[in-house]
Amino acid sequence: MIRSLILRDFRNMEALRLCPSEGINILWGKNAQGKTNIMEGIWLFCGCKSFRGARDREMIRFGKKEAELFCAFTDEKDEREAKIIIADRRRAFLDGEALPSPMKLMGQFSAVVFSPAHLTLIQNGPQERRRFMDTALCQLYPVYAGMLAAYYRVLRQRNSLLKNITLQPMGQETLDALDALLAQAARRVMKARQKYVLLLEEKAGEIYDGISGGESFHCRYRLSAPEDGLEEALKKCRPTDLRRKSTGVGPHRDDLEITIGDRSARIFASQGQQRSAALALKMAEAQILFEQTGAYPVILLDDVMSELDANRQNYILNQIENKQVFITCCDPQTVRKAKEGRFFHIQNGTSIEER
Repeated sequence: MIRSLILRDFRNMEALRLCPSEGINILWGKNAQGKTNIMEGIWLFCGCKSFRGARDREMIRFGKKEAELFCAFTDEKDEREAKIIIADRRRAFLDGEALPSPMKLMGQFSAVVFSPAHLTLIQNGPQERRRFMDTALCQLYPVYAGMLAAYYRVLRQRNSLLKNITLQPMGQETLDALDALLAQAARRVMKARQKYVLLLEEKAGEIYDGISGGESFHCRYRLSAPEDGLEEALKKCRPTDLRRKSTGVGPHRDDLEITIGDRSARIFASQGQQRSAALALKMAEAQILFEQTGAYPVILLDDVMSELDANRQNYILNQIENKQVFITCCDPQTVRKAKEGRFFHIQNGTSIEER
């Protein structure tokens, strides 16, 4: 739970300070005033990259050399303080001690962000669903970030060799060795994803049932090649890979398959069903984090309430009781149904607390 947040020279903010409530916090105001910037700043304390895909230098206020972010928060045991400095590179500090990498914040502070981009999680391509799984797993098991990085490091080496194999005197032998390394790294990623999806199906299924009133919901991890036969699959696909100069099988090609009523949600579901499915996945992500870590993550709902109908809005507001939540919107009437909480009017990168 966040006790205070300070953002200096971050995006359009010269110096913003928030002391949020333990429950619902409404950040409202016109577009381009800084609401989503606040959400982005909070998210960085998870140890992840910007959920908007921004580079670090894009998050520094125009004309400044660095941005500084401070967050005082409470985990399940103690009160903690974290600081991030963004300059030529990002640096992170926890309780006054410098961390070797900002990624070391993973597992110290957790949040779940739900933005308009996530509403298209079902209908978009597999890359979005892989990113969803990987982001959730990195927070749940910080060691997974290293496993994923190791896999993509070998994958880049293999793809580079595929593009330049004619220039390598022992290209085929090197490719054999990389295939073995890639398969080994891939199995670790696959097993972690498969374990997570089993948890996800149970929780998301329950939530979707509550939203839809009884429709069946299922998700499964769809492999591009069998886990135990990946090295053999890589060799089988080698002629195609050499032509395309890229690797065609592995975790970077896998998918999270969603079905509603035993039919593909991506192909057959209505827009409302797809949005309900996306909402169920994100809320399940939060529930899994709570059950596995004992601490409920901060919920960040960035400009999604206006995109949902009244029934889905009510469902969210009922589910987030007794949890710390940040909601951005242009019109505060969208969430006036929230009986408790604080309203912050965001204007030109500054905040005015209303109640």
